[in-house]
Amino acid sequence: MVVQIRSSIRYLRKRRPLTISRGTSSATENLFVEVHHGQTVGWGEAAPIGYGRPQSAQICQEALERFNASLFGLEPWNVYEIEQLATEQDLPSAARAALNMACWDWIGKRVGQPLWRLLGLSGRTDITSVTVGINPLDQIPELIQEWVAFWRDRAPFRLKLKLGYPGGIEEDQAAFECASKHLPAGGTIRVDANGAWNPSDACTMLAWLAKKGCEYVEQPISHEDPEALECLRDRPLPVFLDESVHTSLDVPRVADYCDGVNVKLMKAGGISEGIRIAHTARAFRLKVMIGCFSESSLAIAAAAQLSDLVDYFDLDSHFNLVEDPFLGLECPSGCLVCSAAPGLGVQPR
Repeated sequence: MVVQIRSSIRYLRKRRPLTISRGTSSATENLFVEVHHGQTVGWGEAAPIGYGRPQSAQICQEALERFNASLFGLEPWNVYEIEQLATEQDLPSAARAALNMACWDWIGKRVGQPLWRLLGLSGRTDITSVTVGINPLDQIPELIQEWVAFWRDRAPFRLKLKLGYPGGIEEDQAAFECASKHLPAGGTIRVDANGAWNPSDACTMLAWLAKKGCEYVEQPISHEDPEALECLRDRPLPVFLDESVHTSLDVPRVADYCDGVNVKLMKAGGISEGIRIAHTARAFRLKVMIGCFSESSLAIAAAAQLSDLVDYFDLDSHFNLVEDPFLGLECPSGCLVCSAAPGLGVQPR
């Protein structure tokens, strides 16, 4: 039996366009990958990354087509050897992520167990945050109310507010004040600047947000300026780094400048490296959050498998899709609950 990789590109439209400091997205093209071996098929997904190395669905698909020949003599059981080969051949991280989660999905299906159980985890997350992007201030109340209606009091409300407005930190402060006024009782706000602030503005905003009750701030300064990390050494509220941390090798470099790191399977290269990041962060006494790009519930389910290794969850991109191409991931009480079905527990719609 020979391992075969098959893939297809799907256009995923969003219910609401999402604007962050780097730009606006109303849809994405994602690559859906199938690993075939024997009678079992494992599924994976590659979503585009909006910074750094180009990683479109087409680029990932072409890379995996070239890589297929390297699987000769291997089986999906050899998930770590396959991961190592893909890394040595410099496949884009999103392509590696899709392949890695497809192998793990195959393994779970082959033995008839959900992946979270094979990893010794619970398959149940804590409450996930929901995102409001950079929008005109008069639209923020409506957007929050849409999420509140969607949430239907399932759990305490965790809002992730994107900042990095074109008007500078004064506009960022006005947006935060507006969101705070319309937050439901018991709700909290987490801020993600996506690297929009310079060191001076970051220090000003961190001090200001600490006084305003912000839970934590994600990536306040640009990942392209490593020296700017120094401004985060003394910070008045928790800081998580996202764009600055791709793999476990990045964690020691940033450990003195943050309270936690954001694991994303697309930049890590899959579930296997996501686990390594979480354990490395723990070794440096850091917290772990897990986030996403514009992903369907297939990739979200893959991230949710890491449940008990994570402190904070930001897995909401599938909620914003006009049509999610996969089924099986539930969120009955604000916490994603992985299916007890084998593998990643989701199936094509």
